[in-house]
Amino acid sequence: MPLTDSFGRTIRYLRVSVTDRCNMRCDYCRPSVEPMLPDHVELLTLEEIARLVRLFVGLGVDRFRLTGGEPLLRRNLLSLVRELGAMPGLHELSLTTNALLLDRFAHDLRAAGVRRVNISLDSLTPETFARITRGGDLTRVLAGIDAAVQAGLAPVKVNMVVMRGVNEHEIPEMIRFAARNGLLLRFIETMPIGDAGQSYPERFISAAEILRIAREAFGQEPLPADPAVGLGAGPARYFRIEGTGAEVGVIAARSRHFCDTCNRMRLTSRGGLVLCLGAMDVVDLKTPLRAGASDEALLETIRAAVAMKPARHQFDAASVQLSPTLNMASVGG
Repeated sequence: MPLTDSFGRTIRYLRVSVTDRCNMRCDYCRPSVEPMLPDHVELLTLEEIARLVRLFVGLGVDRFRLTGGEPLLRRNLLSLVRELGAMPGLHELSLTTNALLLDRFAHDLRAAGVRRVNISLDSLTPETFARITRGGDLTRVLAGIDAAVQAGLAPVKVNMVVMRGVNEHEIPEMIRFAARNGLLLRFIETMPIGDAGQSYPERFISAAEILRIAREAFGQEPLPADPAVGLGAGPARYFRIEGTGAEVGVIAARSRHFCDTCNRMRLTSRGGLVLCLGAMDVVDLKTPLRAGASDEALLETIRAAVAMKPARHQFDAASVQLSPTLNMASVGG
């Protein structure tokens, strides 16, 4: 029986955070005051992650994305990838990364079962990139992108969080860069998650404005792309920029929410099941897991959690205050 919430949405996609650690400190993602990182024992073990994934697969969830923090910092990650990649019923395994380490891992990830990657790239200017990421090395990220392409990970999706007064002027060049390198580019609206996100209302740029900047730069209206672009199951709306070869997506979490078709949840590195980024509901799976709960008991906990998934997020201006304690790094981006 499909895993369906109380609003009739079938859950098919789970983002799985494997670590809170990251080797960059993007200011829209991590809080201004860094929390203490969890002790190793607080994190789900790789074996526990694999068991939970297997249970979700049994409930009809067939798309999984490994996230962090930075997932490539998790020790023995490739052994988990191999186990998940060989799991019957798991149809798609992908990974989100900042690409600082991707040139070392891209081919091994592809061989182990990862089929595509999402890479954060908010600027093509070294100084701006370093400022946003608080010290990140753009050269290493570009090397990681190249390695992903060479390894046959496809599509390689590049995500740019667009921020007014920071990087919106780079939208045209980012489109050209994606076209030159065969990348699938997605522009993302900022979201009010945690104190880092709430410091950005003045930098918010809507999807409509992003597309306007693209239209003015290239002298044409971005046209809806073929539905197959982006594999068709995510929150982005895709467009093509004729004459450039670029396919771009816009993820409009605030200005044009996609809650009616939301098919996803998140599992944190500490075993919390996050039902919605814009709500406070987190269901603890680690405690019953470590207390010896049977598979059937865990399945019932998951089903009960899904039944509590809210109708929509609370990212509107009147209710931004509902999510100050969350941050993107702790919930898997």
